[in-house]
Amino acid sequence: MTIARRATLVRVRLLAILSLAAVVAAGGLATAQDVATQAALMSAAPGYTIGPSDILQIIVWKEPDLTRDVTVRFDGMITVPLLGDLHAAGRTPGQLADSLAEGLKQYIEAPRVTVGVSQANSARFYVIGQVTKSGEFLLSGHTTVLQGLALAGGFRDFAKTENIVIVRRDQTVVPVNYKRIADGRDVSQNLLLQPEDTIVVP
Repeated sequence: MTIARRATLVRVRLLAILSLAAVVAAGGLATAQDVATQAALMSAAPGYTIGPSDILQIIVWKEPDLTRDVTVRFDGMITVPLLGDLHAAGRTPGQLADSLAEGLKQYIEAPRVTVGVSQANSARFYVIGQVTKSGEFLLSGHTTVLQGLALAGGFRDFAKTENIVIVRRDQTVVPVNYKRIADGRDVSQNLLLQPEDTIVVP
């Protein structure tokens, strides 16, 4: 084994150990506040799609009465002064800002609107199977497979860690071999999770 390979192996194993240790030290769960804070960073991602339960920050320049935080309802709608109910779910923050600006033109001259995501509550992933705590988890902007497994408390004794799969929202199935990630043979399998991903540990 080359020196570079050994260094990679050490770094990957250390990452896996530290991820699991952090969860155990916190009692096996990340606090809702910590995860929500990380999830808010997703608003910076250009492809983030707004979903139900997200809390949005709408800023209308020089219009404090129109600047406010709103929560996306379960029907995907938000309520905005002057404009009433608008569909927000399924749009990016930029698209929603453009729509709001267009609607406000009949009331304000050259409105400038910015939309941010204060809390990305709709971005979630799931872990099921042979893990300590299966269930639903808030998805931060850069959560990897290893980090997702750490949030689930790690594996049970008889988990088949070489046969993990990720089932994506479009029903695509992505195989993941934890052993190959942990020993540094294929760290490319430590993928970034996407909203609605389900990690299945047989």
